[in-house]
Amino acid sequence: MSTFWIILTGALVASTCSIVGCFLVLRKMAMIGDAISHAVLPGIVIAFLISGSRDSLFMLLGAAVLGLVTVFLIQLFHQSGVQSDASIGVVFTALFAIGVILISMYTRNIDLDLDCVLYGEIAYVPWNTLQFAGMDIGPKAVWAVGLALLLSVIIISVFYKQFKICSFDPAMAAAAGIPVILFHYLLMGLVSVSTVASFESVGAILVVGMLVVPPATAYLLTEKLSRMILYSVLIGSLSSVVGYYIAHLLDASIAGSMISVAGAMFVIALLFSPTHGVIFRKFLQKKMLQEDTAR
Repeated sequence: MSTFWIILTGALVASTCSIVGCFLVLRKMAMIGDAISHAVLPGIVIAFLISGSRDSLFMLLGAAVLGLVTVFLIQLFHQSGVQSDASIGVVFTALFAIGVILISMYTRNIDLDLDCVLYGEIAYVPWNTLQFAGMDIGPKAVWAVGLALLLSVIIISVFYKQFKICSFDPAMAAAAGIPVILFHYLLMGLVSVSTVASFESVGAILVVGMLVVPPATAYLLTEKLSRMILYSVLIGSLSSVVGYYIAHLLDASIAGSMISVAGAMFVIALLFSPTHGVIFRKFLQKKMLQEDTAR
């Protein structure tokens, strides 16, 4: 049964991150997930200091608030003339440093360190369960990530057209009367929720892999956004299943194996994709050259 919960959690994390990750890849903002995953550290520590508890709910709320603050600061700096990548770098390093200072000052005698915040361990998911009316209703991570996935699916389905236009042509979206800034913050809010909800299962650093690698792989396989989202979810879910069994076989990190499988699938797509594949393009070039020579 524990195998089922671990694979399900990995598939849910992959699906949640892949859906919002597609829009980040299209907007050339793939590393915003990395920024959020590190910048939320002060929120986790402050939530602990205020509540005095390591309960997941307080940690998630604190992280979610800092995630939105991170997005706001990055956008503010970018609008002030700072380049996008520089804005991301400045905000996440500064906030992460503040989190490290808070941990070193106020949580020295408590088991709240960088490893438990940033790396996570998906193997422990089946034993951290949620109780309702005296009944065990499954792992907390499954419910947290599942709700984040449901939220992302509902919002993106309702506003799919707006998100699509804003991602491909913001100027056209603004001319059509679509509030581009509103949908930017809405998307970043979904990224923040997806990232934070996945902390307990795979940790913040590995969440970045699921935000970037499956969508980037899907981007190489299709030119259509709806298919890109579908392929991304399938690639992420398949990586979770295959990665678990590889980790079991090698007695290695489960989450690390999942991301490694996703990375291997990206390399395969990069080489053999019908539209962007390196080998496929060289084959077409060679074929065209032979045809020109025959003429």
